[in-house]
Amino acid sequence: MKDDPISMELTQIQREILTALINLQRREGRAVKGEEIATIIDRNPGTIRNQMQSLKALHLVEGVPGPKGGYRAISAAYEAMNLDGADDVVDVPVVRNGSPVQGATANEITFFTVMRPNQCSGIVQIIGNIRDFNIDDEIEIGPTPVNKTHIKGVVTGRDDTTNRLIFDIKEMASIPKIPVKNLASPAITIDPETTLLEACQRLSDSKVRAALVGKNGDRMGLISMEEIVRGVAEGRMDRPVKESMDRDYPTVEGDEPLHAAITKLGETGASQVVVTDSDVPSGMLEAKDLVRCMIRF
Repeated sequence: MKDDPISMELTQIQREILTALINLQRREGRAVKGEEIATIIDRNPGTIRNQMQSLKALHLVEGVPGPKGGYRAISAAYEAMNLDGADDVVDVPVVRNGSPVQGATANEITFFTVMRPNQCSGIVQIIGNIRDFNIDDEIEIGPTPVNKTHIKGVVTGRDDTTNRLIFDIKEMASIPKIPVKNLASPAITIDPETTLLEACQRLSDSKVRAALVGKNGDRMGLISMEEIVRGVAEGRMDRPVKESMDRDYPTVEGDEPLHAAITKLGETGASQVVVTDSDVPSGMLEAKDLVRCMIRF
């Protein structure tokens, strides 16, 4: 690996400015004003302006004139920070002590002793300000874009010069790279005139918590065990399920990855999602099935 002479010349504040500038520039695709950078890294705007002159002299940033102008990092800045300027912007959320860190994203994660989870540790490079992180802070990272990995840990060290945090991993999980249809169970369909009490027995016998409601191939809605229990509690056990079913229910195509189903459940608050094949219902995936399939390291 070749040495980068530019990176050796950068001071800590210059690195902080560049990380904030690159972060905003990649996320929003525009020139960034000095005041915005000052807010992110908690510095005086005058200090930012002075440092920008030095970064211009190093040919790392350029000024953009006009009302919508500001500063823009050029390719040499990405090289100096060991970043790939061609990458698409992907936000990997970072949470500190339960609160999302605004303007920060995890850029690179390195793991150590992964085969021994109780001793596993790692290093994460943060694009954004890390000066508020302290030893023993609880940190959460993820989900990552490819494996949808989510990490929980405790900060054990901080390197301000490279914007990296060292942490002990307490918990790590990811979602298997399999399509939704591989985990789905066959969907059952009940007649819309079936009573709630009969539907309860049908779902119990089938060991499922929801069923499609339809007749002669016509899908009318979805009835869940929760709706059935609610109806029975309200004295409607002899009423047909068509009066209690949900006509709008979440669906996901069977060839979609599992995280698509998880996203759909999170957006709707539902306990199950209907799996479709070319928009035709073919299966059912319950939230508990998704929880069970999560990989623990």
